[in-house]
Amino acid sequence: MIRKGPRIGLLGGSFNPAHGGHRRISLAILRELALDEVWWLVSPGNPLKGRADMAPLSARVRSARERARRAPIRVSAIEGALGTRYTVDTLRALKARFPRRRFVWLMGADNLAQFHRWKDWRGIAREMPIAVINRPGYDGRAVASPAMAWLRRYRVPAARLRNRGEWSAPALVVLRFDPDSRSATELRRANPDWARAYAGRPVRDQVTHDLIHDPMQGGSA
Repeated sequence: MIRKGPRIGLLGGSFNPAHGGHRRISLAILRELALDEVWWLVSPGNPLKGRADMAPLSARVRSARERARRAPIRVSAIEGALGTRYTVDTLRALKARFPRRRFVWLMGADNLAQFHRWKDWRGIAREMPIAVINRPGYDGRAVASPAMAWLRRYRVPAARLRNRGEWSAPALVVLRFDPDSRSATELRRANPDWARAYAGRPVRDQVTHDLIHDPMQGGSA
């Protein structure tokens, strides 16, 4: 009998910067879905967002590691090691590289509202279960989105995903927690030079254990 592997939640984003809201929601998801870990996948960039105020990758990883300290959260910029640019390719490469782990893709309702704009978004849904976290001001747009019109037929309760022996996809779980109004945008407005505090030696990836270097270009969606 093949032993079931660890259950890993994947939370992708720019983490520009990471903040307490990321940590709070990750710990809530860990409990709700009985996950072993959450991996924060820090993207080199996002083609659906502007790059003008994007801090260097190493600074964003350092800010994420600070927020994830003493929690079952690993911070990674693994897209560079995998050579992938789009989320669908990253998820397929992760499954191939870590075949004994079981993954669930985590996204906020703000991302679900524009999920239909992502490359092969239906392919993402077929790769692994998706857990959507409510975000104040975005729930209505997420429910009315083209992606939700397709995904709602695969909606399952959290208990089914938490307790099932083998995960299957597509599967959609909608999670509702107390709202957290913290945002990276507001943090950047309050402190446009926040990344200076995280300058220094190269930082090590907590999944690949490689040193992270700032890329010239890249991104995913």
